[in-house]
Amino acid sequence: MSSTTATEKTQTHTYSWRVVDIVVCAVIAVAVGLLFRLWAALWPGFELLFSTTFPPAVGLLGGVWVLAGPLAAAIIRKPGAALFCELLAAIFEAVLGSHFGPPVVLSGFLQGLGAELVFAAFRYRKYTLTACILAAGLAAVFMGVHESIMYFAEWPFIFQVAYTGFAVISAAILSGVIPWLLTRMLASAGALNAFASGNTGREV
Repeated sequence: MSSTTATEKTQTHTYSWRVVDIVVCAVIAVAVGLLFRLWAALWPGFELLFSTTFPPAVGLLGGVWVLAGPLAAAIIRKPGAALFCELLAAIFEAVLGSHFGPPVVLSGFLQGLGAELVFAAFRYRKYTLTACILAAGLAAVFMGVHESIMYFAEWPFIFQVAYTGFAVISAAILSGVIPWLLTRMLASAGALNAFASGNTGREV
């Protein structure tokens, strides 16, 4: 009985947010929000470039939009980290004057929710490469469906499916593999000793 109680207390403590978790999550959100703002400024040019070939292929650059969630979750490893950070990054992008306007906040919520659901499915115990890729992929699916309705409603359905597929491929690499690698690099350098992610040597 005492062993079970101790385990429950440990899990509660592990899942509880600390001040350092909130601060680091905010820092990640600001950094990624700046990247979002830059990407938003470049996006019309990307769309113009792909409009001459295959418009849905612009999704190959869309994986950046879901970066904040998997990155924050991989580092902080607390329930809600992916959703909170992706939403906060989107809010910061909007505040910086993104031409996408306030609707980016809804985008951030949906994308963060997609990533959050994957880590929740693993009961917040797995932050492996596979988990990060799946989180980024589902976030991209949520993004693709939302943007197909919001921005690409005039496209044929096959174009919308293609856009979402390209976005998933992009997200798996840019927002799945890269955050996982970055987390391992920071952990190896001792920069994440305050987090559970500071001990990632045996994760695959």
